[in-house]
Order: sequence, then C-alpha cells, then structure tokens
Amino acid sequence: MRDLLLRSDELTRRRFAARAASVLLGVGLLPSLFTNMAAADPAAPAAAARPATAKRVIYLYMAGGMSHLDTLDPKPNTDVAGPVRALKSSLDGALVSEYLPRLAECLHLGTIVRSMTSTQGAHEQGNYLMHTSYQLVGTIRHPGMGGWLDHLQGSGHPSLPNHVYIGYDSRHPGAGFLPARHGPLFVSNPENGITNVARPRGLTPSRQAARLALADELDAGFRATYDQAPVRAYADAYDRALSLMESKDLAAFDLTQETEEVRKRYGQDQFGQGCLLARRLVERGVRYVEVGVNGWDTHVANFVRTPELAESLDRGLSALLNELRALGLLKDTLVVLATEFGRTPVINQNLGRDHYPQAFSCALFGGGIKAGNVHGKTTADGSAVDGERVKIVDFNATIAQALGLPLDRIVTSPSGRPFTVANKGTPIQALFA
Repeated sequence: MRDLLLRSDELTRRRFAARAASVLLGVGLLPSLFTNMAAADPAAPAAAARPATAKRVIYLYMAGGMSHLDTLDPKPNTDVAGPVRALKSSLDGALVSEYLPRLAECLHLGTIVRSMTSTQGAHEQGNYLMHTSYQLVGTIRHPGMGGWLDHLQGSGHPSLPNHVYIGYDSRHPGAGFLPARHGPLFVSNPENGITNVARPRGLTPSRQAARLALADELDAGFRATYDQAPVRAYADAYDRALSLMESKDLAAFDLTQETEEVRKRYGQDQFGQGCLLARRLVERGVRYVEVGVNGWDTHVANFVRTPELAESLDRGLSALLNELRALGLLKDTLVVLATEFGRTPVINQNLGRDHYPQAFSCALFGGGIKAGNVHGKTTADGSAVDGERVKIVDFNATIAQALGLPLDRIVTSPSGRPFTVANKGTPIQALFA
C-alpha cells in the first residue's frame, strides 16, 4: 500500500487521505479543507498603513451580473427602465427599484457606489477580477480577500475557520497561491451547516485517538520522503478539522437554534438563510464570510427573473443590516454587496438585458463606511459613468483598507512572483466616514 501511494499522483493521494479520514478517523469535513493545496512564501503580519475601521466582512455576491437599472440605479420614465418603477428611500434623494422596498428603508446605513466599471465582460473573468483584483490567467491562481485577510492578520477564533463561503461556486479562487489553510470552509447549504462532523456511533474519544496515532505512524514515512508544503497541509487540515469537531462554537452553524420568526425574517431560501448563518458566524469571531447566489444572468425574461432574485436579496440583506445594527455589530462589520458587472440599458428581443461592464452598482454598509451616501452616478440612460469611475481594484483596496490590510505589502508566490492584496488599487477615501 505504501509503495502504491508513493507512486500515485497528488490527486489520488488526496482522495485516499480524505476517504481514509472519513472512514478510519471519523473526520468527514476534510474534503472541503483539502482544496487549494498550493503553498507560498510566509509573510509575517505587518502594521497597516492606517487604523482599521472594520473587524470583519460579510460579502454578498450576486453572481451573473446584477442589473443596476433594476436594483440600485433605476432610471424612471425612460425607455431603458422597462416596466420597473422607482421608490424613494431612506437615503435622502436616492431612488431604488420597486423590487427592493425593505432595502429602501435601510439605505441610510451605508453608501451606494453607482460608478463601478470593469474591464471584463465575461462571467468567469469578471467574477475572478472582482474577487481577486487580478485578471484570470492559466499560470497562477490569486487569493480572494478572505485569504489575504487570514494570511496577513491571522485568525479571529481559536477553533472556528476564519474564512467561510456559503453557497455553490466551483470557480471561487479560495486561497489562491497562499497555503491551503487560508482558503474558505465551503458550506454549500446553510440549512445543513457542516455535515459529517459528529464522531461516528461506536467511535469513542479514546478509540479515535488510537486510530489517529496509528494513522500518524503509518504516514510518517510518506511525510519524511515528501517533506513538501502540500503534504504538510494534509496534517494541518486534520488538526483543524479535529479542532472544529471539538469546538463548542460549532453550534454557530446550526440554524435550528434560531426562532422561526427570525428565520422567516431573513427569507426561507438559500440566500436569506445564508445571511442568517453569516450573522451567527461573525458574532462568534469568524472574520470573513461570503454568501453567494447565482441566477443574475438575465439575458431572457429579465423582468420575470429579476423581481424574484431581488425579493430574496431585499429580504435577506435588510434583515442582516437591521440585526447587525441592533446587536451593535454594524459599526465594525463591513457588509459588501457586489457583482461582476451590470446589464445593458437596451432591452433585447428576449425581454432581457445582456452583459454590461461599462457601468454598474455595488454597495457598502457599516465598517467605518460613510452612511447616507451615494458615490458617483451614471448618465441619464445608465449607459456610462458620468464623472470619475470606480475601478474594481480601487473598490477592493477600499475593503482592504477598512480591514487594516497593508496595501503595499508584497507577498511572493511559489514561483517567486510579487503580488499585493488589491493589485496596487487606491482606496476611495471619500467612502469613509
């Protein structure tokens, strides 16, 4: 068996390790911890250029390209508006789509950024740029912001993961070229939390400890022969998985501990329950939680699909903001609403809107961001930014600055290439309170 494993490729050894952990040790969450096994040169935490305004981030990502015209930047009484009406909001002078009535009452808590622009008009490339600040290339994988945060500042909790992704996204950059431990723990369904974390029936703590000791002994030769970062990452993943299994704060992932009233307030769909799980996690010290939702690619029937998507967004985000404020957490929790690009002002023959990176909207709440603010604007038909544009690297640099991350710190990849947290982006100082 040992000779066979030594001759196997990395993927075969990885599958063997994950299966062995599940069967022999009762550690069923390891596969999600084994993603992105590339290593990087270590970088010690450094002093930030300015004091942080946020301790944690909840990042809400609308995958597919959220239409700015049908959400945060409506153009009432124009041909590009379609059948969508505009609502007055709690942010003086700012209109939002009629699809977001609850959020309209919360807009005074943050800033709408209406002057976003991207250089990428395809989903995979746009998604990657928004998450990493770098263009997608075949030779290297760059870290997302959660990976940078964990790498440069360390964990906010002794046993819970510092970085969690809630939803389905096989394209998420994770830890990129950083060590695997900086990648997120993936929770595909917030209703289920983390599955397979209970010790199998009949496996007592003493028997599990004996099996762990045996596994360690059997693995010693392999580790000695292949003393490499990916191999060492397996041992680290076991340690983190076992620590999480024994943590009393594992209950943070159990949504059944919330009242039915609270769960309904967030919306009983994956996004709403993901927002509720994100709130529970940041309460307990998790520093970066992303909630992803798909479906915003509305080339067809935009005015049928967008109201459904917006209803989920409206309910989940408004409940999240109101609860964070009530708990006193919004002041140092940065809530980000983001997407890869907007949709065309022109309504196509399928009553849909196509990809549009030239102009779109995002939003920021709490975490030291100016409240009651609209930053930037688009032209009367929403087709272009009217004035100074906000580039994605600058938007991400603003998030990094809020977290106190050192924007000029150079971290080298395993191949020796230098990278920074937001690819030399410049924070938008006007967004801070």
